[in-house]
Amino acid sequence: MIRVVIAERLHLFRSGLVALLAGEPGLAVAEAADSGAALVAACRHHRPDVALVGTELPDMPGVDAVRAVLRTERRCGVVVVADRPRPGELRAAVDGGALGFVLRDSSPTDLVDVIHRVARGEHAVDGRLALAELAAARNPLTPRERDVLAAVAEGATVGEIAGQLCLSTGTVRNYVARVQAKLGARTRVEAVSIAREHGWLPYGARDGSGRYPLNR
Repeated sequence: MIRVVIAERLHLFRSGLVALLAGEPGLAVAEAADSGAALVAACRHHRPDVALVGTELPDMPGVDAVRAVLRTERRCGVVVVADRPRPGELRAAVDGGALGFVLRDSSPTDLVDVIHRVARGEHAVDGRLALAELAAARNPLTPRERDVLAAVAEGATVGEIAGQLCLSTGTVRNYVARVQAKLGARTRVEAVSIAREHGWLPYGARDGSGRYPLNR
């Protein structure tokens, strides 16, 4: 019997997963959690074989939840359930230790198959995500542009970026403008969002307020 825990913020979707898996032979839902903290507690208590983790938990990003699960129960196979194919999320989840990645509109048959494969220790990724990942390999940003944008994403000021990368402030501003033009972004915040969504920039930290402090 494969023991499964679920972490999903939306009650209706969470209940649907429980009902779906309850009818599957060989699967048992140990607990359904609505937050990352509740997920970790469930893993500690039930020691599941597989954890289904939504990407939009209220208290932590899905990638952080993946790492938290594996710190608690290293032998648990983690399946990330995402809204849409975003290569940045896929790459971050795999780097964090997830074995499976499916979309919310996957068929019940596909989801059950992924759970069984992950329980066996195999990787299982939705084919649409694999195609999106291949498309994301065509990164339009140069290494230096990525360095500047990564610093912007972390909340560094123009002056701080100039100091970190040994550039003038004018050069930094030129890089930022070039990145925005390449990505079709109106603001630096939008440039960060676009780059992350396409897998061209890893998901990183924000400032203590949870915002990107880009206007300083």
